[in-house]
This record gives sequence, C-alpha cells and structure tokens, in this order.
Amino acid sequence: MNDIERCIALFEKKAPLVAMLAPSFPVVYTYPQIVARLKTLGFKAVLEVSAGALKTNEQVIALLKKDPNARFISSPCAGFVRMVRKSYPQLIPYLAFAADSPMIATARMAKEKYPDCQPIFIGPCFAKKLEASEDYPDLNILVLTFKELDAVFEHFSIGEDIDASKATFDIAAAKTRIYPMDGGLTITSGLQGVIKPEEIRIISGYKQIPAVLEEFQKNPKIRFVDVLFCEGGCINGPGIISTLSLDERKKRIQDYQQTMDAAHL
Repeated sequence: MNDIERCIALFEKKAPLVAMLAPSFPVVYTYPQIVARLKTLGFKAVLEVSAGALKTNEQVIALLKKDPNARFISSPCAGFVRMVRKSYPQLIPYLAFAADSPMIATARMAKEKYPDCQPIFIGPCFAKKLEASEDYPDLNILVLTFKELDAVFEHFSIGEDIDASKATFDIAAAKTRIYPMDGGLTITSGLQGVIKPEEIRIISGYKQIPAVLEEFQKNPKIRFVDVLFCEGGCINGPGIISTLSLDERKKRIQDYQQTMDAAHL
C-alpha cells in the first residue's frame, strides 16, 4: 500500500487527522481554497507549517547564542541531511539536530493540541517521508507530496470550486512564510543580528553544496551554513508539478505573504 492509498484508507474509515501544509503550497494552491478543500476532505484541522518554522528559528538562534564558538549546518532539509550522512559523515556532528525541522516542530504542536489525531504533512519533498519514518517514527507522520494530495482530491472528487469564505488555518504564522525560498531560515530568524554576515553561508542546489561544505571545513570563521538541497529552495522540490519558472514560484510565495500581511492573517 503506497502513501496515497494509506491516506485514502484513513479517510474512508473516518480516522481523526490533522493536515500540516508546507509553506511552499502557494506555488500550486491558492489560499483559502486549499484549506477549504482539505477540511472538506475530512481533516479536523489544517496547520501552516510556517508556525513550526518559527520554533526551528528559535532553536537555531538559541544554539548559536549558547556557545559563541559553536558552528552549525542547518538540518531542516531532509534531502541534505541524507547527503551528509552518505557522503560527508565527518560533518554529522555539525548538523543542528537540536533544532527541529519545521515539519517536526509542527507535528509536535499537532500532537499537543490535537492528541487524538494523526498528523499528515503535505509538501514538495520526497525525502520528508524518510525523515518521518526513519528519524521520528514516534510522531506517526504520514507524508504526502502535493502531487500525491492531488490524487487524493481526485479520488474523493474534491475540486477547486468550493466555498472557502470561512476557511482559515487553525494554526498559522506570518513571519516565516518565505521559509521555502533559499535563505529563508537566515532571513526570517534574524540570524544576521546574532552572528556576523561573513560568518554565514546561504546555498541551494545540490550541485553547489560540495564547494560550500569544503569551505566550511577549511574556514573555522564560518559559523552557520543555511542550505537547501533543491535549487532555489523547497519551492523547486520534486513533489511540485508546475510549469512556473523559479522566479514565478518565488513571486507566488512573496505575493501570498504580502496578501496575508495586508489582511493581518
């Protein structure tokens, strides 16, 4: 049974479920229609994973403040973490595992507020499936890509023509809505106010990673590497089916943030 079939089976038996929607969702869905569709599907609540990203940021900043000599490589990106484990095992001690990824932080929120519900993460990344099953099996997270969610919508005949006038996130966060773009963690966390800009490296795209990791090993003055495996960030994840260019995807994220800020949501 694949993850689409697992999700369908859960809905068919009326299992209590909570949706955790990754902040890259505006690339393929519109708000609030996507929340209305998810609740029509049967989710008890819909959480914006940008709320978990706030927790990630707080934990990263705390790590750097605790030890002025500490050096870390960001670990919210499951694809990158697996690259390090396979090809750069000597750098595993530098991965900031003391900071939960936004998915994990949001799942912990879901478990606290909706203890009877199973969390389902919906996002652009296949590697999140491994993070959930291998690294945090205790949280019982089912991971769907956006493409897989579309298959679930199709199965239950839930289209976009739906009343969304009263649809809102049950847990939301404004500050971290640009998190899925490269540098999202650094920009939204205020990291540059804690350590010097020259102590930070921001990188996205697996082809660019080796050079930055080599520099990190050779230059002890670099204290933090903000890295995402996909070029441009999570907005370019393999679980997204879109013909939009990278710039167009970034604009959708920025437009969503500006619209929500204007509405104070």
